[in-house]
Amino acid sequence: MYTHNGEDVFVIDGHIHLWDATEENIVHEGGEQFIQCFYDYHTAFTPEEEQWDMDTYRQYGAERMIQDLFRDGYVDMGIFQPTYLTDFYDEGFNTTDQNAELAEEYPERFVLNGSFDPRDGDEGIAHLERLKDDYDIQGVKLYTAEWRGDSKGWRLDSEESFRFLEKCAELGIENIHAHKGPTIRPLNRDAFDVGDVDDAATSFPDLNFIVEHVGFPRVDDFCHIATQETNVYGGLAVAAPFAQNRPRKFAEMMGELLFWVGEDNLLFGSDYGIWEPDWLVPAVMNAELTQEERAEYGVELSPDVKRKIMGENAAQLYNIDIEEKKEQFRDDAISQEFELGDSYEEASAD
Repeated sequence: MYTHNGEDVFVIDGHIHLWDATEENIVHEGGEQFIQCFYDYHTAFTPEEEQWDMDTYRQYGAERMIQDLFRDGYVDMGIFQPTYLTDFYDEGFNTTDQNAELAEEYPERFVLNGSFDPRDGDEGIAHLERLKDDYDIQGVKLYTAEWRGDSKGWRLDSEESFRFLEKCAELGIENIHAHKGPTIRPLNRDAFDVGDVDDAATSFPDLNFIVEHVGFPRVDDFCHIATQETNVYGGLAVAAPFAQNRPRKFAEMMGELLFWVGEDNLLFGSDYGIWEPDWLVPAVMNAELTQEERAEYGVELSPDVKRKIMGENAAQLYNIDIEEKKEQFRDDAISQEFELGDSYEEASAD
């Protein structure tokens, strides 16, 4: 467990991937553009001594992922967010079925999410039902900018999308993670726009809409949606690295997010493997608001607030009992492999 100023912090990384961007898997030039754009984000924000070479970045594999998250990265649990991109990658970039291999090996450590694309129609509904039957998924990750044939995206507030959201509600898939962040080559900026979350969240009040990347760079638009819709949350993947490279910008974003969205509706995510939690978790935990920022926004980025963001809010959405997990992790497979049991024993005692 991560310790901050002598206090234990249970970290649930709400945004992780295990992808395959090897040249053999790429079937469209967009696949190469996509992974090169990811790598640009990686090198732009990652400390130089932490940067990966491109070959590693294309496919780092399950063994490295386990080490980076749990041995070195302070993460206690991770939530898989699949990204299919099957027009770009022969076997998909990272699919639910692929992620399930690792999630089923360490079920106590991972939450496995599914996905849907309303352009798939009846086949897509059947696929969603299969994911629920096979894996009992509690959430889906949606990529509204994904290309499919001649289509270069879809909207969350469309009639076709509402059909799938109704199916999610029927199946008990309550957590809807929508990618709404920076443009990634060659995908289109407009398809990432956060505006389509508003009507969807209003129309499905019993579902939770987690806007991944807090709509960046359209953070203001996101904030004004989330402040009206109490079932809208912000995922901090992409925003979090600013704590390392542009701390004043990070403080500005956190001030706005805490003011409009609130401390109970924000979730930490590293976006692994774009970035690694070993440097990202400390960067976020050590971030502070200045006295002037605290006065302007009327909010605090206190240790209690950070604990909510780093794990407690995700635990609430996914019905995770943190104290039970601490007990379980005293002797689970990951703790045995990396000799982590003592840290959970001490945390349980506290």
